[in-house]
Amino acid sequence: MSDFLKLVGIKKSFGGVQALKGIELAVGQNEILCLVGENGSGKSTLIKIISGDLKPDSGELWISGRMYKQLRPIQSLNLGIRVIYQDFALFPNLTVAENIAYSQLVETQDRLVNWREIREIAARAVELVQADLDLNEVVGNLSVANQQMTAICRALTRDTRFLILDEPTSALTKKEIDRLLQVVRDLQAKGIAVMFVSHKLNEVLAIAERVAVLRDGELVATLDREEATNERLVELMSGTRVTYSRYEAKPSNEPPLLEVKDLSKRNCFQDISFSLRRGEILGITGLLGSGRTELALALFGIDPADRGQIVVDHQPIKIRTVKDAIKAGIGYVPEDRLTQGLVLKKSVGENIAAVIIDRLRGWLGLIDNRAWNAAVERWIDELAIRVTSPEVKAQTLSGGNQQRVVLAKWLASLPKILILDNATAGIDVAAKSGIHQIIRRMARQGIGIILISDEIPEVVNNCSRILIMRKGRIAAEVETADVTEAEVQQLVELTEPRGKGEGMVASSL
Repeated sequence: MSDFLKLVGIKKSFGGVQALKGIELAVGQNEILCLVGENGSGKSTLIKIISGDLKPDSGELWISGRMYKQLRPIQSLNLGIRVIYQDFALFPNLTVAENIAYSQLVETQDRLVNWREIREIAARAVELVQADLDLNEVVGNLSVANQQMTAICRALTRDTRFLILDEPTSALTKKEIDRLLQVVRDLQAKGIAVMFVSHKLNEVLAIAERVAVLRDGELVATLDREEATNERLVELMSGTRVTYSRYEAKPSNEPPLLEVKDLSKRNCFQDISFSLRRGEILGITGLLGSGRTELALALFGIDPADRGQIVVDHQPIKIRTVKDAIKAGIGYVPEDRLTQGLVLKKSVGENIAAVIIDRLRGWLGLIDNRAWNAAVERWIDELAIRVTSPEVKAQTLSGGNQQRVVLAKWLASLPKILILDNATAGIDVAAKSGIHQIIRRMARQGIGIILISDEIPEVVNNCSRILIMRKGRIAAEVETADVTEAEVQQLVELTEPRGKGEGMVASSL
């Protein structure tokens, strides 16, 4: 098999920092190559060099046997290279047909648009991937999966020879992921080479012919599918061996720390009832739009429930504001740490002390510097946050370290209950494992933890029980000791919500 793309000695630096260190990589004419690596490993820089958005400092790009020192974006497109990023770059107010044939629309310039031709172009692209798309539907009304299919169809309206998919499954359900992987295989069968960039290693192992691993700007390995395992890839990506084991919680006969009874919020969730014991890690999962995050926001007072009861330590409480939640001993780690969890321009120390600042004031209302330093240094040490000083700005940290700062902020408040809403989203595999160890340690110290995640392995391996939400209700509850990841995934995809007053549903798989 001849190569469509061959990279020779590709280097790129930013401000003296080497982002790529002499990359040597080839992709066959109709090969599926998966590219993996932790955040900051150089994946995005490499994609931008291939697409012509960045100029390499040195090296060569060989496309179909012809050598280029750099590519301009228009050159890359003319050579048949297409990139589909996570945001898809679609026009939400245009129809599916208009989005797919957008290049042809632009090329008409002052001529009248031949709408029949536009529809024919779009229909051919849709047929190519066997997508179930209504050409007349406005793209803003589509599901994420169908928006992605629209973006793929648009890429195929030209002579596409090499398709780069950047984290294509980040917002898809299991069924949608399976459909996408089949589309990738179909494109390969039509002679199109694919670079599949993902941090979800189970999908990488399902689709790859070869896997290229980047670490700190270097290509550390290129493995055939038969050589690649989850553990091997994690070790290559992180440079350390990461072990996986299920969390074994100690059974507790204590009364519930938290009781939620018939909690409801209009158009978000209905009749939610569950309990949480001290030292327990309770998982909540479900498809996007199932009401998981809305429930978390209600429990933390950001968007309060309309009705229902919340009991903490046997005391019924009203949570109408964030202050009410904090007073009750509830902390909240959001998915979007950059806008909701941290003040990026503030220091690590200022972020950690944000919730407990009033406790650190002396009798004149001034900050007790000794107490401030002691609190900040304690939690930097406790959570092994890698910083040279508490004065370092939060925006300079890696994703994993930023999330540790958010955790430290809430742990400093000594919460009874901590809600983590997709708290490991977008961080490296090794960093994610470190966060899981912190969560388990918090539980052993008696904190009740609610772990919300759309990653089934995360809740199965770290929780003792899992609540599965669907359409704003709890559809099932399972004990993790009794189920596999596949069974939980099946429940997420298939179960219908239970009505008010129905008992918890155990897995019948």
